[in-house]
Amino acid sequence: MQRVCLALPTMRACPGTIVDLAEEAAYAVATFGAEVHLLVLDTTGEAEFAKNADAVASLAPTPGVFVHHLGDAQQRDWLRRVAEGSGAADPELLLDLMLPKGVAYGSCVNRLFLGAAALDCTSVHLRNDDFEYQVRDGEKLYPIHPELLSIGRPAGQAVAGVTRSELDPADADKRVMVVSGAFLGELNVDIGEIRELDPQVYHDLVRLWTPPAWSDEDRDAMVELSFKGVGAEPFDTDESILGVPDIWKVYMCNVALDHRAYEKLPLLPSLDTLGCDYALLHALVHSKSPGVVHNRHIVNYYTPERKVGTGFVNYQLRYVKLLLSMLYLYPVYGAMWDAGSELLDDKHELKVETILGMVRDTFGADRSGNEHCLDEVDRAYRTLGGKYAELADVVAERRQQLLDEAQQDAELWATLIEAWAPMAAAARTQGLHPAVDGAAR
Repeated sequence: MQRVCLALPTMRACPGTIVDLAEEAAYAVATFGAEVHLLVLDTTGEAEFAKNADAVASLAPTPGVFVHHLGDAQQRDWLRRVAEGSGAADPELLLDLMLPKGVAYGSCVNRLFLGAAALDCTSVHLRNDDFEYQVRDGEKLYPIHPELLSIGRPAGQAVAGVTRSELDPADADKRVMVVSGAFLGELNVDIGEIRELDPQVYHDLVRLWTPPAWSDEDRDAMVELSFKGVGAEPFDTDESILGVPDIWKVYMCNVALDHRAYEKLPLLPSLDTLGCDYALLHALVHSKSPGVVHNRHIVNYYTPERKVGTGFVNYQLRYVKLLLSMLYLYPVYGAMWDAGSELLDDKHELKVETILGMVRDTFGADRSGNEHCLDEVDRAYRTLGGKYAELADVVAERRQQLLDEAQQDAELWATLIEAWAPMAAAARTQGLHPAVDGAAR
């Protein structure tokens, strides 16, 4: 029996999403005989938490589905035990990296990874709180279907569960480490308004996140691909491809990962930075680990708080920090690409020490590239005018802080990588406490 973790991080009230995920969990039990632990890690305030808790309490009991809903205080107590149990010299630092005060996309997923380990699950199936399922003939299209057909299986066996195989026969004994679909709907980075206001400024801003070493043609092609998912491509029939995935076809909003991947390498614990949750996908793809891409895409939508006022400024600053983070991430991703399958050990698992060395090599990176990036951001926002000109003022005021934080984020990632294996082991030993009444739902 597969024991899996269907995982949701949230910082807002999302009772409908919780109900939907419980239905997906029940589907996995009924279709595959899996044991599913629905893990909701919730950092909302008291009123929003109560709405989510009410949704959990309303779920009909389903044999084989176990629901765990942890608020901020419960997560902090549990993570403190894990950090201390790992034997780390500075458990308080690890606690801060795992549950910081602020939005940290990598940290919230890292918590889910440790939660899956604590629940003794063999895979984690990640969902967001701002998505919907596609529907065909009145039936929701659950991504967990193609995920459970392949995740964690030897690739040679997983061939039977896909519609097409591009697997190198030499990789038949390697396990499927990642299964992913894409998304429909709005861009997965909320900058569509910029494209509507001025397509050239949009192009210039997106181009800032492409690798500077690439040719102009390749950078422009990346602009056309970025943040769009599969556009409006509707579902017709199930399609899934086994092989080494294209990095452009794996998305953290719709993905399953094997425990031999996420218990090896954590995501960046960067605050207020979009894209910092993709490092593990890069490691798996560039190491030529087998994966499956499928077409049970989710539907992405935006929540309103990021559109106006401080919500707008805060979200757009996360995009700026994404741009600055690439000075430190692209050298790592490039080194991963160059290493290829040499990034895997004799058990076909990631060589963490090798990746750690790649990260450390970026610490002294020349900041002039990021200085230029902020100059271009300033020009672009002031060209747009209005609230974007006001945003430019905020970026200018925080310029040195933003430059420093980008470097610090790389250093803190290295710290977490060093501590990660003992933390995952401690999570398995500690278990997850408390679950919702300790009961199946």
